[in-house]
This record gives sequence, C-alpha cells and structure tokens, in this order.
Amino acid sequence: MVENDIFKALADPTRRTIFGKLAIGSMNASALREGMEISQSAMSQHLSVLRNAKLVREERQGRFVNYEVDPEGLLLVVRWLAKYRAYWPARVDTLKALLKDMDQ
Repeated sequence: MVENDIFKALADPTRRTIFGKLAIGSMNASALREGMEISQSAMSQHLSVLRNAKLVREERQGRFVNYEVDPEGLLLVVRWLAKYRAYWPARVDTLKALLKDMDQ
C-alpha cells in the first residue's frame, strides 16, 4: 500500500529533514547534505526511499540531478487524511466536554 510506504519513509528523522529541505525548493544531493552528518551513500539511500514512496522526484540536468517534492505523493497523503477529517471534530467536542466536566 502506498500510504504505508509514505509513512514508513517519513518515520525516519533524517528523511523528514531531507523532505523538509526539499519542501523549500529543489536541491541536489550535495546541497541536501549541508549541515547534516551523513555520507553521500547514505543520502542516496534516503533519497531512494523517498522516491519509492512517491514523496520526492528527481530531475536530471546534464550530469546533475536535482530533487524536489513530488506533489503526487502529497496528494496521496491529503486523500488519506481526508478520510479522517470528519472523525476529529466530534472527538474534539467530546474531549472538550469531558475536560469541562472534570473542571467542575
């Protein structure tokens, strides 16, 4: 299931950092490594996991490769979250009522 791949990919703090950097804009692997204590090989592995989860895509420009957030992968997350959107307002209202009763 694709959603499982997405959440597994983002479960790793290094991949969340990489994804956060790419959310700002397109970067190559060297730029992504700046400020991180990570080898080029480890970066390649993390990018591969993010690509396989459809969260990141690559664009080749000659011999250079830039990475960017893949909107299609984000759309899958949005669709997954939409299933639960109706669930939370009622739960929050119930929690508010419970907390109010506890204060009394």
